[in-house]
Amino acid sequence: MALVLDKRSGETPAAKAPAKQALEGKEATPPRNPRFKPLPMPDLEYTPEVAREMAPYYERVKHVIPAVEWPVYAPYVKAINELKKERNAVLLAHNYMTPEIFHCVGDIMGDSLHLAKEAARAEADVIVQCGVHFMAETSKILSPEKTVLIPDSRAGCSLAEGITGADVRALKAKYPGVPVVTYVNTTAEVKAESDICCTSSNAVQVVESLGVPEVIMIPDQYLAMNVAAQTNVKIHTYAGSCEVHERFTPEELRAYREDDPSIVIIAHPECPPDVVKEADFSGSTSAMINWVKVNKPKKVVMVTECSMSDNVAAETPEVEFVRPCNLCPHMKRITLPNILDALVYMHEEVTVDPALAARARAAVERMINLPV
Repeated sequence: MALVLDKRSGETPAAKAPAKQALEGKEATPPRNPRFKPLPMPDLEYTPEVAREMAPYYERVKHVIPAVEWPVYAPYVKAINELKKERNAVLLAHNYMTPEIFHCVGDIMGDSLHLAKEAARAEADVIVQCGVHFMAETSKILSPEKTVLIPDSRAGCSLAEGITGADVRALKAKYPGVPVVTYVNTTAEVKAESDICCTSSNAVQVVESLGVPEVIMIPDQYLAMNVAAQTNVKIHTYAGSCEVHERFTPEELRAYREDDPSIVIIAHPECPPDVVKEADFSGSTSAMINWVKVNKPKKVVMVTECSMSDNVAAETPEVEFVRPCNLCPHMKRITLPNILDALVYMHEEVTVDPALAARARAAVERMINLPV
């Protein structure tokens, strides 16, 4: 059973800029990191030479990016990939990035924790986090010696922004002695107040690993409810939710089945429980991707952020994707132009107070070190 507490008052800050920035005309931002000198802005002309050199990259995305759009993207792809080498940088691309980022400039692709873990292993001086701000913080927590950049520091998250360290301390005071399991979709401040972190793929394992009769699980109420349905551990949670996944409804999914009874529906566990019950499979972003690649259904609905469907469709052209398109406005702040700016000018660096990072790192590493 999941017991939900009232969420603290206040609205999640709305995005102040368009979800998709223009690909041209962006002013250069002055450098903020004194350790790196700015580099000249590369030439972004689409020439026959660029077309030939970038043709293999277009092969990766030709099923999801129209040919008429590629001449705009190709010069950025070339420039970014060259600058990564010059900066000794690794680019992390979350599953919700658009295909031209995910498939054409990403070095490590996957969910947030996979990205941070692999970045910590990478022999790079610079991490460029193509995702949202809490992911960049997690990368910095696990790689304190590396420079971590996020192309747009305004790329937030309704889950991370909806809870503070003070909120966690209030929960611990209400339930003294009950351990706190915190979703990785949170700030370093919140992780630092926690006993252990979890992801959507290992949440049940983490909860049961503690060997206690009850836990506090924050901040996603729906993930907690879906976990509660799979364990005997009593779960107290907080009324946070993902603004993308909370919008899906069971009626919407039933309408897809009525239109085509052969359709397969897979859902992320950040969706409300009644949505998850309508699905044929529920799992983390990585689990959903693997499920499609292994099972190769004729027609599938991925109940999650719709850019992920584009990225999987690029690799599985034999599968037809029906896209219930809920875009994350925060993820869409990350674009090829601001990735290029980040590498040229080395701005938007993410830092975490070392004392806070050490406490947050302990919660993340307790999860990482769990037996597989």
